Amino acid sequence: MRKKRYWKVLLPVIIGINFIVVVMILASARPETTNPALKQKAIFKPVELPTAFSFAGEPMPLDRFDIRESLDRELLSNTYFHSQTLRYLKLTPRYFSVIEPILKKKGIPDDFKYLALAESGLNPRAISPARAVGLWQFMKSTAQEYGLEVNSLIDERYHIEKATYAACDYLLDSYEKFGSWTLVAASYNRGRSGISKQLIRQKTDNYYDLLITTETARYVYRIAALKLIIENPEQYGFYVADNEKYPIIKTKNITIHGAVANFPDFAKKYGISYKLLKDFNLWLRDDHLTNSKKKTYVIKIPLLK
Repeated sequence: MRKKRYWKVLLPVIIGINFIVVVMILASARPETTNPALKQKAIFKPVELPTAFSFAGEPMPLDRFDIRESLDRELLSNTYFHSQTLRYLKLTPRYFSVIEPILKKKGIPDDFKYLALAESGLNPRAISPARAVGLWQFMKSTAQEYGLEVNSLIDERYHIEKATYAACDYLLDSYEKFGSWTLVAASYNRGRSGISKQLIRQKTDNYYDLLITTETARYVYRIAALKLIIENPEQYGFYVADNEKYPIIKTKNITIHGAVANFPDFAKKYGISYKLLKDFNLWLRDDHLTNSKKKTYVIKIPLLK
């Protein structure tokens, strides 16, 4: 009887051990991949920080541990948010091709295109919980202050070129106030008065020394991380061929004077759908336009052939 009891206890243990041994043998017998890219995809590892970095020509003090760790956090967040970052890499040629020449014309450092990316993810339809709108995330009052038309029929916060010009004017005013492009970027997130108040309170003139709300404390580092990844995608494990990026669609301009009774009919006249008309002219907020003949608008028509 005692022997039977021993076997009742030992038999499941023996079977379990044999099963583990078999699994280990099979695992060790699996052929290793010979593709280095596939090996890399299977490994999650720390990101490599640059030894030096500047934003808008202003050096980031990476010799400080707190600065390095802040940049590291944003690089990790964006490197391992694969789907989002891949989409950014696909989108940037389309939207940067519009933003870059306007920044250059207005004398704004090219790095501010990454601020637009951080603000909206280059989604021209973006609307924040606070009702900021478009690529540059303008609030209604600020947009109107900087010359954008915002009403029930027209909302130029969705107009990429006009909103970019308005953003440039806003940034130039901020630079005149702060004299630092890094503080200009921070104030775009926090607001000029919010940054000014903290600079005075904390007796500093340097973004990197500010104790500030978490969102603004991370903001410049997020812009920096996006710049590093977009400019060096393969270094961070991203491989997007040129033919996989979203194409730049050519358009022709149609100038309109006066009212448009029906934009679906207008679209048909130019051989496109109402959907495509609105996709390329998001600033048109309804299916018609009540417009004085004194006012002129330019509508983009995509050339699909």
